[in-house]
Amino acid sequence: MTEALQELHRRLQQAANDLRAGDAEPADTLALIEECSRLAGDAAARVDVSARAALEPLPDLPGQLPLPAG
Repeated sequence: MTEALQELHRRLQQAANDLRAGDAEPADTLALIEECSRLAGDAAARVDVSARAALEPLPDLPGQLPLPAG
C-alpha cells in the first residue's frame, strides 16, 4: 500500500471511530459522514489509477527488437 493510501486509510479509520463514539452533534456527524465518503472516493481513485497503470502495456522503446515467437 502506498504512503498516500495509508494516510487515507488512517484518516478514514479516525473518522469511523469518531462516528462510532456517538457523541457528536448531528451537524458534526453529517460532516464526518461526508468526510468518510470523500476519503473513500479518493482511495478508490488512487487504487483505480494504480490498477490501470499495471494493466497498460509498456510502450515500445527505440532500439528494441521483438522476441521471436516459439
